[in-house]
Amino acid sequence: MDQDTVGAVVPVRSRADLAALGPGVAVLAGGSILFAEQHRHLTTLLDLTTLGWTPVTVDAGGLGLAATCPMVEIAALSAAYADVWAAAPLFRQTCTALFGSFKVWNVATIGGNLCTALPAGPMTSLAAGLDADVLLWGPDGTDRRLPAASFVTGDTTNALRPGEVLRSVEFAPEALASRTAYRKIALSPIGRSGVVLVGRRPPTGGFVLTITAGTVRPVQLRYPEPPSARTLRADVEAVDAWFSDAHGAADWRRAMAVVLGLEILEELA
Repeated sequence: MDQDTVGAVVPVRSRADLAALGPGVAVLAGGSILFAEQHRHLTTLLDLTTLGWTPVTVDAGGLGLAATCPMVEIAALSAAYADVWAAAPLFRQTCTALFGSFKVWNVATIGGNLCTALPAGPMTSLAAGLDADVLLWGPDGTDRRLPAASFVTGDTTNALRPGEVLRSVEFAPEALASRTAYRKIALSPIGRSGVVLVGRRPPTGGFVLTITAGTVRPVQLRYPEPPSARTLRADVEAVDAWFSDAHGAADWRRAMAVVLGLEILEELA
């Protein structure tokens, strides 16, 4: 969709250029969400792609994904690191939860998906499910780190402060070494996700179940060891962040999360 109120698209060459952020000014990366609907308040876009951030960085500290990394490169990590990371399948699995075609995969970025903070954001499922951290650049030159699971605070709301920009998403080696299980359900075969669940067994032990899409924010259930089916059922049913919309009623989302959560428990335990 044309943004006919936008009069300038400004290439960002350095962090200092981000000082222009303010009312009427937004950042542009892939633009798949930005150009999906009208934003009458916008007059200027700051193009982050001209910063030249390396999309994917792998080293002894784990995995770093620049905010401008497109989903097509994230999905490719599953095959590239299949013999290295136990959690490798999850990268492509969560990308398939996106309500969009392969064309969208080529432009949609992990940063844009997280910052849009839709409950069904697939990159929220990935980042929260693997206990990633987000690195935020502040307007005063300082950095701030947050767990990805707490970055999305509600339906289309996030923890960004005025002038902040999401710089990268970082995954620790332990998370990448975790065994994972993935489940998604929607009301139609290609419809928006009704519930997405990611289960994780860290190499050091324990069990983590992350619920997204069916809740307005990521919800994590953590256990020192795999819980009983009865305990997991009760804990999922006690979650208070379910919501209803055209893609599913709250009680249906909760019921499906119980079914899928128990499947994940059986698979990983």
